[in-house]
Amino acid sequence: MKLQPDQFDVQSITAYGEGWVAINGEKHAGSLIISSQGQRLSWPVSRFEDLSEAHFEQLADIDCELIVFGSGQRNRFPPAAWLKALMARRIGLETMDTQAACRTYNILAQEGRKVAAALLIEGSEPAQP
Repeated sequence: MKLQPDQFDVQSITAYGEGWVAINGEKHAGSLIISSQGQRLSWPVSRFEDLSEAHFEQLADIDCELIVFGSGQRNRFPPAAWLKALMARRIGLETMDTQAACRTYNILAQEGRKVAAALLIEGSEPAQP
């Protein structure tokens, strides 16, 4: 699906499909983290079952108020114990399927919120750091 934001003042998800997302028109096949502050990081995981507490600790280092977690093709929640680092820094986490996370991130980023999206792209090879 192609997404058309009104403006490109912040890093935007411009399209997505099975196994990929496009950030400002650049296609990415691996899981990644992006923020409205301009960060773009690889997230070395390709299956929900491979996630661990360390993946969510990495999210706690991002300067944001909210993280939109795209959990893959369907909505799945991480165990609460994995979110300790986020809670300690008072960073909110919203979980939804990856396509919904793409749309939600764009809306919040365009509103000027300090938001990040952690997008699990299932079936992809983990991106190299």
